[in-house]
Amino acid sequence: MTPARAPSSRPGGGGGRRRPPVGHGNVFSLEAARILVWLEMRARYRYVKPRLEREGTGWKIVSPNCSRNVDPTGGEIDIAWFEPAGAGRWLLHARDHVEGRWRAVVGAESLAAAVSILCADDDRVYWP
Repeated sequence: MTPARAPSSRPGGGGGRRRPPVGHGNVFSLEAARILVWLEMRARYRYVKPRLEREGTGWKIVSPNCSRNVDPTGGEIDIAWFEPAGAGRWLLHARDHVEGRWRAVVGAESLAAAVSILCADDDRVYWP
C-alpha cells in the first residue's frame, strides 16, 4: 500500500460540505466528526455516501456496495472498523465478508493515520 497524505487534524480541514456530527444522544463526538471530514478525501467510490456508526469503543464505516462484489443488490455493507488500542493508537480492521468477521489489518499511531490508510486503499482491502 502506498501511504497517503495524512489528513488535517482540524475537523473542518477538508473544506466543502459539512455533515452533522455523530455521537450518542446529544453528545457530540469530535472523533466522529473528524472521520467524516477525512472520508471526503478517499480515493475509491467518492460518489458513495458512507455512514459512521459506533462499534464497541470505536467507529464503523458502513457504505452502499456499488461494485456489487459483496452484495449483488448494492445494499449497505461494513467497510472498516477503527478500534482504539490505547496510548492514542488505533487498530484498523477490514470486514471479511466471506467469513462474516472483522480482520485486524494494521495498527496506526493516530486516528488520522488510520483514516489515511483507509482513504488511500490502493489494494482494495476496504472498499471492495
